[in-house]
Amino acid sequence: MIPEATAAAASRSSEQNKSSCAKADTSEAVSHSEEDSGNENRRKSVRRRRRTHESSENVKCKSPKASCSGTRRAGRGHGKQKHVEAVTLFEVITMGRSAMQAVIDDWIEAYGSDRDSSLLDLISFFIQCSGCKGVVTAEMCQSKEDSEVMSKMVEELDETAGLQYKKFLAFPWILTVTWPMDTDSVEYPLVQSGPYGRWFHSEFCDFVSVLVAQCQHGIIFDGYLMNTLISLLTELSNSCVRAFRHTCTLAAVKLLSSLVGVALSLSAGIENSQKLYEVQKTKTMRQKSAQQLEKVQRKIAEEKRAEIESMMDIIFKGVFLKRYRDVLPEIRCVCMEELGLWMKLYSSVFLSDSYLKYMGWMMHDKVPDVRLKCVLALQGLYGDPLFLPKLDLFTSRFKDRIISMTLDKDSEVAVQTMKLLVTSDDVLTPEDYKHLLQFVYSSQRPLAATAGELLFSRLLNAVAPASDTQDGSNEDEACKQQTFARLKALLHFYQESELHNHVVYLVDSLWDCGGALLKDWPSFTSALLQDSSSCSPGREMLLVEILVASVRQASEGPVLAGRSGAKKVMSARDKKIQNDDCLKLTEHLLTVLPKLLSKVSSDILAYLMRIPPYFLPECLHAENTQAVSSLLTELEAVLDVHSGPAVLEGGARVFLSLCREETAWCSPARAARDSLVQRWVDRLTALLGESLKVSTAGFMWTQLLCVRLVFMYPEKKELQLRLFCERSHHCLSHGDLSVRQQAFLGVCDVLTAHSYQLRVWDPTSFGPLLYTPSPKLQRALLNFVCVHVFVGSDYDSQSRDHSEGKVEKLEDLHKWRNVLAAYCKLIIHGVLEMSMAAEVFMYYMKYYNDFGDIIKETVYRTRQMDKIESARTLVLCLQQLFVRLKQEQESGGRPHPGVQTFTSIKELARRFALTFGDLVKFRECVVLVHRNGIEFVFQDFTQTPDSSTPLYLSYLTILSEFSSKLLRPDKKAVFSYLQKHTAEHIIDLREECWQPLIYYRASLLAVAEGEDAISYVSSDRKANLPNRLPFSKQKWEGRRAEFSQAQSDFLTITSCFRCEPDDGDGTVEVEL
Repeated sequence: MIPEATAAAASRSSEQNKSSCAKADTSEAVSHSEEDSGNENRRKSVRRRRRTHESSENVKCKSPKASCSGTRRAGRGHGKQKHVEAVTLFEVITMGRSAMQAVIDDWIEAYGSDRDSSLLDLISFFIQCSGCKGVVTAEMCQSKEDSEVMSKMVEELDETAGLQYKKFLAFPWILTVTWPMDTDSVEYPLVQSGPYGRWFHSEFCDFVSVLVAQCQHGIIFDGYLMNTLISLLTELSNSCVRAFRHTCTLAAVKLLSSLVGVALSLSAGIENSQKLYEVQKTKTMRQKSAQQLEKVQRKIAEEKRAEIESMMDIIFKGVFLKRYRDVLPEIRCVCMEELGLWMKLYSSVFLSDSYLKYMGWMMHDKVPDVRLKCVLALQGLYGDPLFLPKLDLFTSRFKDRIISMTLDKDSEVAVQTMKLLVTSDDVLTPEDYKHLLQFVYSSQRPLAATAGELLFSRLLNAVAPASDTQDGSNEDEACKQQTFARLKALLHFYQESELHNHVVYLVDSLWDCGGALLKDWPSFTSALLQDSSSCSPGREMLLVEILVASVRQASEGPVLAGRSGAKKVMSARDKKIQNDDCLKLTEHLLTVLPKLLSKVSSDILAYLMRIPPYFLPECLHAENTQAVSSLLTELEAVLDVHSGPAVLEGGARVFLSLCREETAWCSPARAARDSLVQRWVDRLTALLGESLKVSTAGFMWTQLLCVRLVFMYPEKKELQLRLFCERSHHCLSHGDLSVRQQAFLGVCDVLTAHSYQLRVWDPTSFGPLLYTPSPKLQRALLNFVCVHVFVGSDYDSQSRDHSEGKVEKLEDLHKWRNVLAAYCKLIIHGVLEMSMAAEVFMYYMKYYNDFGDIIKETVYRTRQMDKIESARTLVLCLQQLFVRLKQEQESGGRPHPGVQTFTSIKELARRFALTFGDLVKFRECVVLVHRNGIEFVFQDFTQTPDSSTPLYLSYLTILSEFSSKLLRPDKKAVFSYLQKHTAEHIIDLREECWQPLIYYRASLLAVAEGEDAISYVSSDRKANLPNRLPFSKQKWEGRRAEFSQAQSDFLTITSCFRCEPDDGDGTVEVEL
């Protein structure tokens, strides 16, 4: 409870009450009009410093005392600071800290002469800061224990008047706040979006701290100001209105924080008084008076500190304990943030288990911001070693929860929790470390980098130097041995984690804290060049992977696939560091890499060949011809001996980077490349004759020729391409499937590389290719894809279901995906005609799970090349499928695997239509699809008694899937085009055979609204018998009702219809 006011204060209040009886029943009001509200002040510019009395005065006092107080404060403000004129306490927030101090000083002077009116000004300030536009009425009371007074403390609504009322006790007043009912739905200053909300929060907190700082030596201890203020904030913080509750809770906890500062200054004064008292005790009797004075001063300070601590306890119990679990997360955040500040600043009172438990409980809050405030507060506590003994019980109780928060769904909470654990690593067990160190492989880079700090400080930085000698000659050796020890510890950690192929992520995690170790490339190469008996092959491979990853990190930066949170834009300082690192690695590895290539095994060569592309051409050592020649010679020797795909690909990338024109080693690199390729050409010539006889020879000559064509194009390349394609065409009919597959891949890769490099070297040439495959070769390639990838894969998978496991099936799928991708590249790069893709597009839906992504990407790539030709290819695909279906139905034979049902063709058309996303961009394409479809149905059709409908009329149902992609003007144009083709034919709307036309018309005129239910052609079955209807009579009668309105619309809209007389059988002939 708040202590009672002093007797003097009570008597003064009574006298003031009597003097104001002439007014309305001992009440005084402070009115805030709607026009001059706090919201209007918030819209004023922050930089506006000059205020006039007429535009700034927004508090009109009915009490004479309040009026005089405001006038006196305005006058003193004008005398002290000319640019501050007649402002309210709310307006002073917009005027900066210096003006705030001046106005608060004026308010303190006014408080000394008329404290009731000044307190009313302060009360109105907090009401205005809550965004309230209403009226505050103050009513005097004598005792807050009176039951009649307590019964008035209500908060109610008046729906008729549209007002809310709240009465609460701020002794010696009963305050009544009246405001509109929609205040809670309006943004109040603290939660306003944009910079204003953040600025107001800061200025409001500064006002509270300045108010306490200016009053700490005087009126704060008068037993009147703080009692009223604490009572006001406590009552408003318990309000049901969010604006009052949030604003006054913030003010209350900031008031407690300011009181903590006052208590700290008093504690410092008490300590100084105690020291002076101890000094005075040793002096003579004549100085006893000074000793007594120090004792009295210390006693007074202790009493003031006790009073301050009592105020803090009242605020904590009255506000914090009720609001730290408030429904509003912003209030919970404020409470936790300030609690952490109290514990850190005034640990003698607040750093105890009775207060720490609230921090532990709120770490389970469902809102991430609240959990984050708790973690940040704990960082300040665990970062001070003096606080750790007081945190033992809290640590034992909540350590598991803190560790589990590293897996928090909010990334910032997880990162800050990891930082907390880094600062408090003394409380972690080996099992905890084992769990936390695995976060170096996290997909979030900030979390992984923080875990890297823990790894570096725990394992790598804790390694002791190998020698303690201080001689200058042995200092480098000792440092080298320490680096080796750290590398061994790093290798041991990686091997224990058993997360292979994650070296780049481990290096990225350690880069910020252990960059000096990872950039010590001389130590890496020295360890690799040592006797291989001292390092196992597995550790040697791992050391090379770390070396390559560190080189990549230094050259490209921390951007990794699958890891987010890295800076996408590098600063000038980071770019300079990156350039210096590239120079250092180029200077060292350019001379050492040949030695490593000659020493390591074949498994490691592919990793080492990833280093040269990161060399910096501007390096001074780049002009060292001896080092470059040594590297090229060793590279040639490696490629001559090793034929593994990884080594050959690495060698191709090395020569590609070294042969760039801007590099200093371009000329010797190209000479070495030409010499190497010439040797391969001679070897290829000797093997070409035997490649058709020996099935396994296809592996070698295909790879060699692919590498040769990627490297360079010698003279007479057209003849060589033709010779190679003819031999490969012959191999496509080989009895061994592996030979056929290698021949197919060899042709596709060579022709694709030929087309790609021709465009790269001469982008301005858009002429025909140097060599175009013959029609027979094109058909052979397409037949290989259709037989083995699509149709053949079904039979193969069915026959191997019981004999092969899941791994073999995945390997086969990967093999056939590569085959399909190689064929699609020929179409994308213009080697084959785009119409050759129609056969591939047919299987988009049937093999969607296995090859759908490849076919879909091919559709988009061909559309980027030529959208009109791509649309013709889609039309050709659908028409070929439809013709095959019709032929099978007419023949009545056994179903063929390559023929799809009508439903599947219709679904394929729907999927094709979905690819036309931008209706304006692909307007011509969609119109082309409709025109070609109409011509496909009605072209060369002559109506006879035996054939009253076109043979492919049901194709219009498939074509209707594209109607939704037509723009409204295009729908009218296509409809007119359809009328042109049907004008010469007699159409009977009641006959079922014409239903596809009706449905297609409806889709064009937006009558059917995209309904799919009218599947009037049962094309999944065989062709209809002459006397057998596709639909039952009952079903057709139901369908007729659905189309009656559509048919009438067509007869109304189409002005060129001719209706023949009724023949008596109920049939109406309509001619277009």
